[in-house]
This record gives sequence, C-alpha cells and structure tokens, in this order.
Amino acid sequence: MARVASFAQWVSGARPRTLPNAIAPVIAGTGAAAWLGSAVWWKALLALAVSLALIIGVNYANDYSDGIRGTDDVRSGPMRLVGSRAASPRAVLTAAIVSLAIGASAGLALAIVSQPWLIAVGAVCIAGAWLYTGGSKPYGYRGLGEVAVFVFFGLVAVLGTQYTQAMRVDWVGLALAVGIGSLSSAVLVANNLRDIPTDTESGKITLAVRLGDARTRLLFQALVAVTFVLTLVLMLATPWAAAGFLALPLAVRAAAPVRGRLGGAALIPVLQFTGLTMLVWSMAVAAALTLA
Repeated sequence: MARVASFAQWVSGARPRTLPNAIAPVIAGTGAAAWLGSAVWWKALLALAVSLALIIGVNYANDYSDGIRGTDDVRSGPMRLVGSRAASPRAVLTAAIVSLAIGASAGLALAIVSQPWLIAVGAVCIAGAWLYTGGSKPYGYRGLGEVAVFVFFGLVAVLGTQYTQAMRVDWVGLALAVGIGSLSSAVLVANNLRDIPTDTESGKITLAVRLGDARTRLLFQALVAVTFVLTLVLMLATPWAAAGFLALPLAVRAAAPVRGRLGGAALIPVLQFTGLTMLVWSMAVAAALTLA
C-alpha cells in the first residue's frame, strides 16, 4: 500500500522552525545594502526565494538521507517523513529536488542581473545542501554541520544579499553575517544537543556528539552571546543599532532550557526561540541601518 503523507505532515517535514535561518540573512543583508544607500527590493525578494527554497530543500534532503540510513528510526525531535514511514523515500527525494531546483532557478536569475560568477557560488551552495547528509561521506556526520551553516546561512547569505544589491560588501555587512551565522549555528547546536543520545546510537557523529553534553551547552550560549557583542560593534556605525538588544529577552528564553540542563523534547522550544531571536535581531538592526 502506497504511503501518502498528509499536507500537515509535509509542512512539518519542511521544518518550519528553521525558516528564520533563511529569512533573517536576507533581512540583514538588505539592511547592510540600505546602509550603503543601495537597497534593491526586488533583488531582496529574489534572494529570499533562493534562501527559502534552499533551506526547505536541505530539510527534505536530510529527511531522505537520514531516513534511508535508519538514523531517524528513533527520534526525540519533530517527525521525519521517511523515518516515520509517513512518506516514501522517493517522494521525499522528489520534494528535495524540486525545492533545490526552485532555489537554483531564482539564484540563476539573481546572478544574471548581478554578477554571473555568482552562479558558481550557487552551485557550491546546492552541493553543500545535498552533501550535508547525502552522499557516501556526509560532512554532517563528521561534526562539520555547524561550520557549513555558519558559512552558507551566515557569510554567504548575508554578504551575498548585500553584494547583489550594492555590488560591494563592507564591515557592517560582515558583522551582520557573523551575527546571523552564529545564531543559525546555534539553532543546529540546539538540535544536535537534543539528539546526542540517538545520534550516538545510530553512528551520526555530530559536533554535539564529539563535544559531549556539557560543552555543547556552553557552545550554544557562546554563539548566542557573539551576536549581542556584535550589536555593540554595530553601534560604531550608528547608535540606533542598539535596537538589536530588543532580541535579548528572546535569547534569554531560548537559552533557559540549555542552561537548565534540560534534554529531549524539552529542548525543542530552544530552536523556536533562537529562530525568533535571529528574526527580531535582523529586523531591528536592519531597520536601524536603513533609517541611519
């Protein structure tokens, strides 16, 4: 009998709690372009389409790759389509390919109207999305997932958004990129902290598995703190960047279960509140830079 997941299950499989990782970099990069007096809103929308399609594609690709390896058979986190047998591996793979193709098409259009060499950057991003848990030697199983998230959803996404609009980058864009990259990595750290027991059992050697529970909790808090240190740095550009501290209460709430040494499903809200921290921080600082 064919497995047909419901619409709600497909939405859950796209992992909507990770969408701030795609939205916040575009907001931040557009704010950095506005700081240079060069915001181009239709290019921002194209960049947003690229970012959203890529993160949905990588989530479905991870669902497929982890599912066929059996690493999702036992989970404390949200449901996975293949691991739960709600959808067939082929259907999830198709969803991943379609999502990545949409992202590639939007990225191609953005590169053509900006700089054609950006096509090569897009190709690297697509490869990174698939090889995170796909292929014979996935780098996500070697403790490199956080590094990739920092690079792709921090440096590349923010600076790429700024560059396609302003045709240059500056230190303000770099500070935003590091701040967003740190929070994006913190989301993955929290996710992998929750999954240390099951990942260890299944042989998925994430950075959290390598570091262990206690040091992973410290890493999460350090990554979140980096963003607020950079808020102080951005105040050198404009004092209005202090608006970034509006996200601090959300960050404190995100860190509470981590500091409280909670585990399992109790860590799921950490992903949500870290994502909200990223969204509020990017919007507040981008608005400050735009007005300045």
